[in-house]
Amino acid sequence: MTHPTRPAARPFHRTLVAASVAALALVACGDDGDDAASADAATPVTNDAGVLDVVMDDFHYGDLPSAVPAGTRITVSNASEVELHEFVAFRLPDDDQRPVAEIVGGDLVSLLGDSEPAMVLLAPPGGEQIAAVGDGTLTDPGRYLVICVIPTGADPGEYLDAAATSDGPPQVAGGAPHVANGMYAELTVTG
Repeated sequence: MTHPTRPAARPFHRTLVAASVAALALVACGDDGDDAASADAATPVTNDAGVLDVVMDDFHYGDLPSAVPAGTRITVSNASEVELHEFVAFRLPDDDQRPVAEIVGGDLVSLLGDSEPAMVLLAPPGGEQIAAVGDGTLTDPGRYLVICVIPTGADPGEYLDAAATSDGPPQVAGGAPHVANGMYAELTVTG
């Protein structure tokens, strides 16, 4: 099923993150280490046009290096056969040096509640990328938290349809957000 590109919906994703973090607080979340959900490669694999392709799967971001140069454009695809996934990138404050596992395990609402995501890219199973916020280009150097707050088990078509017609979080059946299953990573954008 192909869905049109969703217009920038910043308040929607801020509310979605807040609602998902509330659900996350109710879920015991294991810690596999600071970069449990990210690749260890320090050098990004980009094509000649400066595009980094990230393959999302249940529940991690494959092929995501620890750092990319400013101006890198991220594209996503979804290797899952069932789950819708998203790549939501928030720039962290310069003075916050905590490991992302600690940030994810803490109060994300306080940290990200008033922040606008730098980008939100979604991809349904076997479907094309949908750019909900931004075009995927990271221009500002700094540390970024990358998370997926899609509810586990949510029907991809139902979720995307609800997101396209709603100003708030889609009201769809599902479990804890994917971030509770370890779908988060740290990404540094270098100057």
